[in-house]
Amino acid sequence: MARNITVIPARANRTSLAESIVLKKVAAYCRVSTEFAEQATSYEAQVTYYTSYIKGHADYELAGIYADEGLSGTSTKKREQFNAMIEDCKAGKIDMIITKSISRFARNTLDCLNFVRLLKDLGIGVIFEKENINTLDSKGEVLLSILSSLAQDESRSISENSTWGIRRRFEQGKLHVNHVKFLGYDKDANGNLIINTKQAKIVRRIYQEFLDGKGANRIAKELEKDGVPNWNGKAKWYDSSIKKMLTNEKYKGDALLQKTYTVDFLSKKRAGNTGQVPQYYVEESHPAIIDKDMWEAVQLEMERRHAYAVEHGIQKFEYATAINPFAGRVICGSCGHIFGRKVWNSTDDRRRRIIWRCNDKYAVKGEKGCSSKHIDDGVLYQAFVGAFNAMIENKDYFKGKWQERLESENLFQRYKARQFIGIITEAEAISEFNVDLYFSLVEKITVYDGDRVIVNLLDGTELECII
Repeated sequence: MARNITVIPARANRTSLAESIVLKKVAAYCRVSTEFAEQATSYEAQVTYYTSYIKGHADYELAGIYADEGLSGTSTKKREQFNAMIEDCKAGKIDMIITKSISRFARNTLDCLNFVRLLKDLGIGVIFEKENINTLDSKGEVLLSILSSLAQDESRSISENSTWGIRRRFEQGKLHVNHVKFLGYDKDANGNLIINTKQAKIVRRIYQEFLDGKGANRIAKELEKDGVPNWNGKAKWYDSSIKKMLTNEKYKGDALLQKTYTVDFLSKKRAGNTGQVPQYYVEESHPAIIDKDMWEAVQLEMERRHAYAVEHGIQKFEYATAINPFAGRVICGSCGHIFGRKVWNSTDDRRRRIIWRCNDKYAVKGEKGCSSKHIDDGVLYQAFVGAFNAMIENKDYFKGKWQERLESENLFQRYKARQFIGIITEAEAISEFNVDLYFSLVEKITVYDGDRVIVNLLDGTELECII
């Protein structure tokens, strides 16, 4: 029996052409990798081009132009506009993304594929114009894997070329310094370091006060108290910053180049160079703020303070302050441990006492250790007053002693001898404790049996006080 086939004609589409078009929300992503003027022009051109391109398609609706300027493409972590675009995709605000090339989107293969797959799961395609790839096509991901790998290799090559150029400049002794955060220096029209006279005074003050016996923490606090501005114009200082300044060879006019290096071109992670790549030391590369002898004296003093802290079992030398000048500087003559400050309270304020006692006296709770006696806080103050006045009474002897030290090979000892001579020449006997004189002159105070005190000066001189 023959089959009977009935044709059902198509219905006429009564909707207008304009009504049948479903507008696709299209966004564009632009990026230039540097902040050079010619690249900035490229950036503006990309924004203009894609705005015109999207608006020129009847079935496209402009969902936005996302543009990152002056940022590397090796990672998407710091590309704010890129990340904002991805969030808008997740929120359903974008149906398709157009970008110039894979290298504009990402030079990191893993990032590129991860974001493409994420967008694909959302039904959003990425069109790479240069490579003619639409990621929603079946062949798109295969081609994308190959081409994004090539883009990543290109980024590696650019990074290596850049590193090579930097090292070549280092070999020639050419500095690359961010002078904006470098207190004491500016740059001239040719990019050379020049001294900022106003800031240089602050640098010299820091070096001087450190050699006068102050610690980095005390220097920082006093700079803040005096309202002295840092490189950013704010009177905020940190002891870590002070320490870095005190060890920075650039302040004596030299430069150690390549202190850090890039570990990975993708993450841009940098690490301290401890021999992984060559370093270059350039002498007299720029004008000095601190003379070499003073700079070297500071390094020796830092070494001395560290050795002192290790010898006496304290974490750092710089506990002492103007309010508590003996912290970490009173030594037990019996066992060599540090004396600690103790407050003996009483209901009668007149009987309240501050004493210093060997920290090893009761090292184990309930058990007696060191047999040394405690000493009153006021005795320590008077010990220094007495020692200083003894020096004033014997000026000629001490000046002669320190004159000999002026020829010492140790620059710190030479500096202190010159400083001591200046102090004793100008000074007169004192009746009260002078904290600045104390920090300039004294290394430590050694206490024996609670009634014999040795004031140890920074030059090694010992002055005995019987109390």
